[in-house]
Amino acid sequence: MNRWKDWYDQGKRDYTRALLDIQYGYYEWACFTLQQSSEKVIKALGLARGVTLWGHSLTEMLKLLQQDLEIPKEILDSARLLDLYYIPPRYPNGFASGKPADYFTETQAQEGLHAADRIIRFCEGYLLGSG
Repeated sequence: MNRWKDWYDQGKRDYTRALLDIQYGYYEWACFTLQQSSEKVIKALGLARGVTLWGHSLTEMLKLLQQDLEIPKEILDSARLLDLYYIPPRYPNGFASGKPADYFTETQAQEGLHAADRIIRFCEGYLLGSG
């Protein structure tokens, strides 16, 4: 049974959660959740194409998919941005002092939102039939 739709649906749900994090000022969690949202939708695309993708690097997963799909530069750039949001938003030891909430801003969360939106729309083009 191919579970790409489960991965896609959870990715979309995570995206919605990130919107709430932004609304309530949890910018570090929004950044992480947007990375996770994109990761799940990319993994859905892989599964839909018969490829199981492992790991958490959006850039690396997209490069693997690039064997069969043309991945535009802006999608890879979006992935690179979101890859930076996998560990630092969650752990204080990612910084010399302070906690992640001291470092992540609304601007970064909005940039992450735009990056995730681009990736998700790209994947949906293949998953939902317009790609």
